[in-house]
Amino acid sequence: MTSAPEEDEINASSAPLIEHLIELRRRLIWSIGGFFLAFLGCFFYAKQLFNLLVIPFKWAVQWAGLADHKVELIYTAPQEFFFTQIKLAMFGGLVIAFPLIATQIYKFIAPGLYRNERRAFLPFLIASPLLFLCGAALVYFFFTPMVMWFFLAMQQGGPGSDVQISLLPKVSEYLSLIMTLIFSFGLVFQLPVVTSLMTRVGLLTAKGLAEKRKWAIVLAFIVAAVLTPPDPISQISLAMPTILLYEISIWTARLIERKRDQERIEAERKEAQSESREVSA
Repeated sequence: MTSAPEEDEINASSAPLIEHLIELRRRLIWSIGGFFLAFLGCFFYAKQLFNLLVIPFKWAVQWAGLADHKVELIYTAPQEFFFTQIKLAMFGGLVIAFPLIATQIYKFIAPGLYRNERRAFLPFLIASPLLFLCGAALVYFFFTPMVMWFFLAMQQGGPGSDVQISLLPKVSEYLSLIMTLIFSFGLVFQLPVVTSLMTRVGLLTAKGLAEKRKWAIVLAFIVAAVLTPPDPISQISLAMPTILLYEISIWTARLIERKRDQERIEAERKEAQSESREVSA
C-alpha cells in the first residue's frame, strides 16, 4: 500500500498537460541535439570508424591462413560509399547518444514514479547499455571473425583450379552485416533486463520461466536462424548465449521474488507491531 508521503510527492510533481508537453519538447531537443552532434562527429571520422570495423575481417583472413592476402572491399555505385558513411555515422551517433537519450526518457517519466519505483528502475537503466555493449563486444571480437572465416573458407582458387572464386565484399553489405549482428546480439542481451522488469510487475515468475525452458531453447534457435547468416556456426553462436541469458533471467527472477517476499514479511511484521501497540494503548 502506498504511504501518504509518497502520495504527496506524486501530487506535488503533477502538472497541467501544457507543462508536460513543454517538458517533453525539452527532452526531445536534448535527445535530438545529442544525436545530431554525435552523428556529425562520427561522420567526420567515418572512414576511420569503418576501418575499425574491418579489423575483424583482417583477423578472419589470418585465421584462414591467408596472411599474405590483402583485405579488399569494393563499392559498385559512385554514391555507395558515401551513403555507407552516412549509415555508419547514424549507427555510431545512436550508440554514443543512447546514454543521453535514456537519461532524458528517465527524467521525463521519473516525476510520475514513486521513490521506490525510481530506485528499482535505475539499475535497469544502467544495466541495459552495459549488456548491449557486452553483446557488441562478443560480435566484434569473436562472432564476426568467425563468420568471415567461414565465408573465406568457401573461396576457390590455387594452381589446380580452373576457376578463381574470391570473396570481395561490398562496403555497404559488410556494414549491414556488422550492424545486423550488433543489433541482434545487443537485443538478445537485453533478455535479463526485460524478464526482470516483467517479474517486478508480476507478469512473469521464476517458476513459469523454468517450466517454459524447453520452448525457450527452441525459440532461441529459431531467432538465431532468422537474425544470423545462413550457416550453422553463426546460428549456434547466437543461440547458446541466448539460452545462457535465459538461465540468468530465471536466476534474477528468483532473486527478485525472494526480495519481494522478504519486504512483504517485513511490512506485515511492522503492521502487526503497530496494531499491537494500538491495542495496548
